[in-house]
Amino acid sequence: MTKLLKIITISVILLSLLNACGIYRPVDSRKIPVNEAERVKKNIEEGRGIKIMGDSKRGGDFQFASSNPMWRASLETLNFLPLANADYSGGIIISDWYSPDENKNESIKITIRFLSNEIRPDGIEVSIFRKNCKIFENCKVINSSSNIGNEIKLAIIKRAVEIERMDAKNNPNKRGITLDSSGKIPKN
Repeated sequence: MTKLLKIITISVILLSLLNACGIYRPVDSRKIPVNEAERVKKNIEEGRGIKIMGDSKRGGDFQFASSNPMWRASLETLNFLPLANADYSGGIIISDWYSPDENKNESIKITIRFLSNEIRPDGIEVSIFRKNCKIFENCKVINSSSNIGNEIKLAIIKRAVEIERMDAKNNPNKRGITLDSSGKIPKN
């Protein structure tokens, strides 16, 4: 009898530890379909399920830097600058201080923050910082409010649209874009 009590006690302890590790997650019943077929379809679309019988065409929806047109356009636009940090998962690109040859006393630093994966003007934030140095140790850094940030943002968005059109033309099924009768992307 004590052996059975030990097994039950250990089982209860293990189950409570597993529950504390996050295996059991309470769900909101309003967000999950009641119908089993709809629930299975939703899980497969989100990449959370597997299909034992039949073919499963998707294993998940992965977003890599090479597939994001905004990220690629930003790197292409800033290719003249040395980069200090480029973190796709964090959604930020930070250039190193750059000084053109004609003006050694002034440097700029560009920071790009991605607020969305979509190509939208409010999906990206460009900040320009200027560093003016009279003497090597006497430098002043200011956040520039010039039009350069807006020009860079516009160039990135234009290039991202071009990249997305090229990607859609090369692989129209990938992005769900339908081509017109001549095989071109419609200009909505």
